[in-house]
Amino acid sequence: MDDNIKFLTFARTALKNLFSKPATVKYPYEPAKFTQRSRGHIEIASEQCIACGLCMRNCPPGAIKVDRVAGTWTINPFDCVQCGNCVSLCPKKCLSIVAGYTKPQAHIETQTVKVSPPGPSGKKAPEASQAPLA
Repeated sequence: MDDNIKFLTFARTALKNLFSKPATVKYPYEPAKFTQRSRGHIEIASEQCIACGLCMRNCPPGAIKVDRVAGTWTINPFDCVQCGNCVSLCPKKCLSIVAGYTKPQAHIETQTVKVSPPGPSGKKAPEASQAPLA
């Protein structure tokens, strides 16, 4: 009797799987669907960044480096754990977590972006090619 029940359970499962949709997607051929809570990689809107350094000071693995003198913002994607601290602490909300996969790389490559920290009056500093206003 037990063998018949086991066989019927197996047959029912096999028939159900035979006539239902697959549980997986054909990922590289069809785009993946990401949920709202998916974490992918950090992106910056460099024109809004004031190079305050809050993201760098609060990054647990130390993946972000901000150089106010050089006017650069750098992230090492291999060190970043996508925790979201930098995004939640940014006063200008110029950082965001974009859902999606990080592109595979053969070697460690940092992403450096030129930012323009504000001048003493609170306005953006002039570009290097522009002469300062009198």
